[in-house]
Amino acid sequence: MSSPQTIPSAGRPLSAGAIALMLMLCLTWGFNQIAVKLVLPDIPPMLQATIRSMGALPVLFIIGTFRGVKFFERDGTWKPGLVAGLMFGIEFVLIFQGLRFTSASRAVVFLYTAPFFVALGSYQVLAERLGGTQWLGLAVSFAGVALAIGVPQPDVDAKVLLGDLMIVGGAALWAATTLVAKGTRLRFAAPEKALGYQVATSIPILGLAAFVFGESITHTPAPLSVALMAFQAIWVVGTTFTLWFALVKAYSASKLSAFTFITPLFGVVGSYFIMHDTLSPTFGAAAVLVIAGLFLVNRPSSTAAAPRDALLNVTKT
Repeated sequence: MSSPQTIPSAGRPLSAGAIALMLMLCLTWGFNQIAVKLVLPDIPPMLQATIRSMGALPVLFIIGTFRGVKFFERDGTWKPGLVAGLMFGIEFVLIFQGLRFTSASRAVVFLYTAPFFVALGSYQVLAERLGGTQWLGLAVSFAGVALAIGVPQPDVDAKVLLGDLMIVGGAALWAATTLVAKGTRLRFAAPEKALGYQVATSIPILGLAAFVFGESITHTPAPLSVALMAFQAIWVVGTTFTLWFALVKAYSASKLSAFTFITPLFGVVGSYFIMHDTLSPTFGAAAVLVIAGLFLVNRPSSTAAAPRDALLNVTKT
């Protein structure tokens, strides 16, 4: 059976603290792409993802236990938690394998179509509805990302298109995981528990993918690779993903997702300083577009239907 639950965060504007936290998360996630690339010579991608989840799980238990989270309490969250975990694991399989066929620049552009999937799903699932101003903001921000990374060329072969499709699939699953965390009983669970479901479920999925694709570690990883793997497990997954789900529970999923447009921009800047990539004046214009778009997304709109009594049907078990 189901009963309606009020979603007070549907039209809640992001606070200054939430915006600052999102900027920090995007900065971390932008650098994380560089970390993955730096570790690749020592540890293949699927094994990286598997080790990352295995290392993050005890971190979540330690943090959650310290905060008094009851991980094994029967609260009706295991079903949506399992669903979110399946999508979480498959998402990374699609993204990492998609990169085998398409370029990194195309992958970044297509991956950050996720906010559009969130916005579309939020209308049906979360009783959130973006107005014309917010949709314009999404479009402007995405245009900024495309300009910074480089608009994909149309003359591509079937393999590249397959890779693009896999990346879009990963973006859709990222959005779907956000909607499940926000629109089911999982939203009542502590962030550590909600993420714990996903990390634990992803381990066998990613491990199986590593086996299927024949990945192995052929030599002892360098100290830098070990340090970057610890960074990914403890900070990226164990900490920033937990903060992300805490924010998703408190604020509009659509507006939070819009901020992820900043992530590839931070990645480009990080690549300049760490990988010594060249930045062009185009990046400055792209940054202005992204910031302007985010301002529009977070601007109150009279046409955005986020009524105080917006209801969401939450399944009870």
